[in-house]
Amino acid sequence: MKFQEKVWKLLEQIPEGKVAKYGIIAKKLNSKAFRAVGNACHNNPNAPKIPCHRVVNSNGNVGGFAAGIDNKIKLLEKEGVKIEDNKVVNFKEKIYHF
Repeated sequence: MKFQEKVWKLLEQIPEGKVAKYGIIAKKLNSKAFRAVGNACHNNPNAPKIPCHRVVNSNGNVGGFAAGIDNKIKLLEKEGVKIEDNKVVNFKEKIYHF
């Protein structure tokens, strides 16, 4: 299985209302390739079914999204993740740990 496929498999585990950090996903895959996780998210052919929008920066910033940051924020807020100034509110409580 390719690295990006492993990332997509993990993304499916992140429940609605939670987010994961790029670094958490990389660590779960025994890697330090945070950017490769971002690239896998960007190249996700099954978004939003495979929820790459639930992956955020380590400081709580929403980060990028192939369909645009505004769309990422809308998807997150629809799932109960509040965003203010492009940051996840109550970030530590919203982090999903695998």
